Amino acid sequence: MNYQYLDSPVGRLRLVSDGHHLTAIEWENRQGADPAGEERTDPALKACAQQLGEYFAGKRRHFDLPLLPAGTPFQQQVWAALAAIPYGALRSYRDVARTLDRPKAVRAVGAANGRNPLPIVVPCHRVIGSDGSLTGFAGGLAAKQVLLRLEGAIE
Repeated sequence: MNYQYLDSPVGRLRLVSDGHHLTAIEWENRQGADPAGEERTDPALKACAQQLGEYFAGKRRHFDLPLLPAGTPFQQQVWAALAAIPYGALRSYRDVARTLDRPKAVRAVGAANGRNPLPIVVPCHRVIGSDGSLTGFAGGLAAKQVLLRLEGAIE
């Protein structure tokens, strides 16, 4: 595993790859003390850093990266549904559950959303409470607000 750090408007991020695919984006406040692998760049990390830089500069709305997140089949389905949420749009956990034809799986969707290993690129920040409130976010609610303001989803 390779990793590199990226300073961003939402804090320092650790980008992780298997050498060919992006496997994780970790928030500084949620990173383990001793990362596995070594700190070095590779094509997947370089592309991720470049595209995240473009996103934060307001020049990119879609990511085109080789992704390989580890998760259960249900988590993979939820993450695919998250990836389909358009830039600047918001969806509730209930909306995502309905998209999956599992309207009673709202809590399971929330749990899978919280375990998304590729935040920002797989836009879990676009999911809000059914009452319109900004709900929990691994990077913190302040980071979620920054991302949603950047996309014009909130003022």
